[in-house]
Formats: sequence, structure tokens, C-alpha cells
Amino acid sequence: MSPVFGHGRLRLYLLKLLEESPRHGYEVIRLLQDRFLGVYSPSPGTIYPRLARLEEEGLVTHEVKDGKKVFTLTDKGRAELNDRLDELADLEQEIANSVRDIAREVKEDVRETVRSLRDELTQMTREMRGGDAGRQVWQQKWREERQRQREEWRRQRDEWRRHRPRLKEERDQWVREWRRIWDETWGPSGRRSEHDAELGRMLADFVEGVRREAAGAELNENTLAYCREALDDVSARIREAFRS
Repeated sequence: MSPVFGHGRLRLYLLKLLEESPRHGYEVIRLLQDRFLGVYSPSPGTIYPRLARLEEEGLVTHEVKDGKKVFTLTDKGRAELNDRLDELADLEQEIANSVRDIAREVKEDVRETVRSLRDELTQMTREMRGGDAGRQVWQQKWREERQRQREEWRRQRDEWRRHRPRLKEERDQWVREWRRIWDETWGPSGRRSEHDAELGRMLADFVEGVRREAAGAELNENTLAYCREALDDVSARIREAFRS
């Protein structure tokens, strides 16, 4: 698929999104993901610098709400958007076409996968019907594939065994620390309900998973801003669940 946004078009579309409503960077990214069926997913390193550049040009402004930068279109930004309505109309038509192209390509990928599987099954059937020689070819392929899968399983098993003691110790340390904080907040374990304890374990597992991912990633200001907004979004949903 060709690039979703040509030169300067993403900048124009960001102005359009902020005209619809004030948003923070995480909302902008999620909205773009939704409109492009999850296929186009701009990174924080793409969106946040562009929002900062729009602010430098006086086209947007921001205010901090609950620790998040919420961007709003300025009069200057609205004027530029109005001056480029024809270009915006063309862009929105291109986006609609891109979404249709994405849907068509996904559909074609599924068809190609089905065709490939059908061809493989057909070939396998022919080989099995080809007498002893055909059956021997098929059986050899089957043995080779089974051996390959066994070797891959052994490799993954050995790799896991090699790292398991260190990973277990790191996890145990983290869980102990988290439970200590949880106990200080909610009281001794003996006075907590079973559901409280389970929630504590779920949170510990979540934080540990994020910590592992972050250990292998390069963190920067844009990534941290995105993470903060994503966590705030999750937190709001959890609070809503508590109120329901």
C-alpha cells in the first residue's frame, strides 16, 4: 500500500483532528489507528514532534490537564484550515480510498492464504495417491517437518531453562516490593478480601510485564508522554468499572 499521508498531509490532518476536539497525543494516535482499521499506526515519535512544531508555528496551543498536554487549535490554525478546505476535502477522499484499499488488501491476503493452503493439501493428496513412491515422499516431508518442530521446541525449552532462574528471582523481588506497597496502602494481607489480593496480583503482573518490555526499549520524552496518556486512559476505564 502506498503511504497513507503524502508530504505535508499529516500536518493538515492533525489540524483537522484538533478542530473536531481538543486532544492529547495518545488520543490522536488512537484515532488514526481506528480510522485506518489498525493498519496505520503512527508512533509517538511521529505525532508528538509534529504537534510541537504546530505549536511553534502558533497553529495550536496546549494546556496541561492532569499531567497531560491537551492540544487545541488556535485562531491561526483554524484560519489555515479554512484556507485549505479544498485540499482537506481531497485528503479526506484519499483517506476513504486508502481505507477501502486496506480492506481490499486484507481480503486478498486472506484469499491468498486459503489458496496456498488448498494447493498444499491438493499436492499432498496427489503424492499420497501416487502409490508407494508418493507416500514415501509425503512421509519424508512429514518426518522432516516434525523433526524441525521438535528441534525448535527443544531450543526454546533450553533457552527458557537458561534464563528461568534469573527471571524468577527478578519477578519475585518485584512482586514482593509491589505487595509491600499494596499492603501499606490497603492494610495487612489478613484484612484484605480475596478479590483485593487478586487485584494486587493482577497489578503486579501488569507492571512486571511493562517493566520487561521497557528494559529492551529506547525510552524518550515522546514515548514517556504516550505511556503516561495510555496509562491514564486505562486508569479511567478501571475507575469506571469500579463505579458500575
